[in-house]
This record gives sequence, structure tokens and C-alpha cells, in this order.
Amino acid sequence: MVSHTEVVASALFAIAIIHTFSVPVFARLANQGGRHAGLWHLLSEVEAVFGVWACALFVWMSLTLGVHGAVEYLDTRNFTEPAFVFVIMVVAASRPIIELVHLGVDGVARVLPVRGELARFFVIMTLVPVAGSLVTEPAAMTLAALLLRQAYFRRPGQDGFKYLTIGVLFVNVSIGGVLTAYAAPPVLMVAQTFGWDTTFMATHFGWRAVTAVLINGLVLTWICRPFLLNGELGHTTGEESREPVSRVVMAVHVLFLVGVVLASHHIKIFMALLVLFIGYAHAYKRHQSPLLLREGLMVGFFLAGLVVLGGLQQWWLQDLLGGLSPFVLYLGATALTAVTDNAALTYLGSLVEGTNELWRYMLVAGAVTGGGLTVIANAPNPAGFSILKGCFGDGTISPLKLLGAAAIPTLVAAVMFLLPNSFS
Repeated sequence: MVSHTEVVASALFAIAIIHTFSVPVFARLANQGGRHAGLWHLLSEVEAVFGVWACALFVWMSLTLGVHGAVEYLDTRNFTEPAFVFVIMVVAASRPIIELVHLGVDGVARVLPVRGELARFFVIMTLVPVAGSLVTEPAAMTLAALLLRQAYFRRPGQDGFKYLTIGVLFVNVSIGGVLTAYAAPPVLMVAQTFGWDTTFMATHFGWRAVTAVLINGLVLTWICRPFLLNGELGHTTGEESREPVSRVVMAVHVLFLVGVVLASHHIKIFMALLVLFIGYAHAYKRHQSPLLLREGLMVGFFLAGLVVLGGLQQWWLQDLLGGLSPFVLYLGATALTAVTDNAALTYLGSLVEGTNELWRYMLVAGAVTGGGLTVIANAPNPAGFSILKGCFGDGTISPLKLLGAAAIPTLVAAVMFLLPNSFS
């Protein structure tokens, strides 16, 4: 029997989704000034949306179940993923890591048989998202978004180019992490239950994902080709005038990044590494840019709110998934991912009993395919949103324009994942 708490939680979840798509309206109200500009600004912060409505749920539960009951519910939630995304954002966004990745991008771009302006952009949009299979998707999103902001997004205007780029970026990051069994949140949630290891992911998902990533990156680069070549897109970052980052400092930062990735399931360890990292960064601050602490905290708050609200959606979502045939499940998972976190979707699907390998494949494939459609679809998306939103008009990214920009790259991914496989 469905409880009143579950019904209220679903209603608040729906309101939060509507709020997410309404942030441009609140941003315009905030920019007009007035007595309530501060409130409109708060409501225009996408990263605050689910956290705010999760707080409303906590108040409701406190009034109906008592404070003890509300706190007991929070204690049953797993906040490891929000905390991990916060930590990986802070570490991956440090100047030594960004400089190292920039060197790697330039190195790969030089060996490609095309002009450097095209090659660098193509590598950022393809190689960095695929690297998420090693360093995790949140780290890949953070790195790619920072590289794009430094090199391409700082010029005012050009919103058409920016929306096309983030549409491809969000989709490519969502599918680029499926070459391994630990890097993409929707895969991580089911890998152990389904018995999927990295070999399975690489052979059944990986080559399809890499092909889609390359096609999306190639088409976007071709569309932007005239503007990349004539200098309308791209500029120097201003980092050249600063003291070069010590190779030793880079190496230490890489060790911190690897340590955080390896400890991604152990919140006590990666939080301790974060404290040590902040201390080390302060000791060598001449090699640093300001750490992304505020942005990371806001993204963590967003994901924590999604965990709180999403934890009470099982009453309708699990039954819905269990009653679908594999192909309809793929379409349904792709669509549902746009309005709920894809990791929560696959986790609920893993609880359905009596499923076969084709059904499981379609569940996960649909979840990662739709992971670029909205800011809430995939855990790394709020990180990219937070880093890049200030480069758009009104200081925010329109969810509807993002949905439109991600539609074609999502279709490319869908074609690849629906190709015949050994389960068919």
C-alpha cells in the first residue's frame, strides 16, 4: 500500500522537475533587480533545486512522522555519490591537473592529420569523455567543462555554439564511461548484481559507446569548422603568463586524483584525502587557481537532494519498469532518465526479479543513452552545468535548449546501442 509520504515525495519530485525547467524565468526576474532579486536568484540556481525541495520533504516528514522518523529516513540514504562528486570536482579542477590534461590534449591533437584548431576541439569532445571510463564520469565532465570554458566559452554571445557543444558533451560523457564497470554511476549500481565486469562492459557496451562518441564529436567539429578556423571560436586562456606548474606538484595531484578514484566507494577515505589535498594545495598555492569548493558543494547539494527525493519513487517506478518488454524498456529508460537520475533508474530495475540478459542490457543502455538530455539525468551533469552556466545569457543554461541540443547526439547513441547483439 502506498503511504502518504511516498505520494507527497512524488509530488515534490514532480515540482522539482518543473522548477528545473523554469530556472531561466527566475534568472530573468533576478536580473531585473527589485526587492526580491535575491530570492529569484536562489530559485534560478539549478544546483539548489532538488536540495530545496528535499528540505521541504524533510519538513513534511517531521510534521507527520516526527523528527525522529524524518532523521531515520535520512540515515537510510546513501550519500556517498554526492560526496564523491564534490571531492572529485575539487581535485580534478585544480590547476596542475588541468595543465596536465591540456598538455595531453595538445599532444594527441598534434598527431591528428588536421589543423590544430580542429584537432584540439575534437579531442576535448571525444577523448576526455571516453577517459571517464578510467577516471570516472564526474572527473571527465569537470575536466572537459573547464577546458571548454577556458578555450571556447569565455566570449560573450555565441549561445548557439555553446548549446550544441554542451549537448554533445553531456551525451558523450554519459556514454563514454561504460567501457569499465566502475566509472559510470548507472553501471556501477548494477554491475555486481548483474555479474558484469570490465571485460563484459568493453565488449557489449564499450565499442558502441566509442563509435557514438566519435561520430558526435566529428559532426560537431565539422559544423563548427569554419568558425574554429577563422578564429571566431577559441582564444588564449591567459595561463601562459603565470609561473609554470612544477612537474612534482602535477605528480602529487595525480596521486591524489588516483587515490580518490580508487576510494570512490569509501566516503571516509576520500574525504580524508580531500582534507590532505586542500592542505597541500594551500602549501603550494603559487601553482594553484582557486579551488572549485563552492561549485562542488552546490553540485553535491543537488545530488543529495536527488537521493532524498528519489529514494521514495520506488512505489511507481519499479513496477513500471518490470512490466515492459526489452525494446519498450529501452525507450522508456531513455525517456525516464530525462526526469530522474539514471543511476537510481538502473538500481530500481536491478530489483526486478526474473529478468534476462537482454532486458538488463536494454535497461542500462537506455539509461546511459538518455543521460545527456537534462541536468538531472546523469550525476556528472550538474558539475558541467555549474562550471559553464556563467558563460550563457542570463547566467544560466535553459533546460529546454539543452534538451534540444542533446537530441541528435542522443539519437546517434540510440542507433549504436540498438544494433543487434548477442542477446537478441
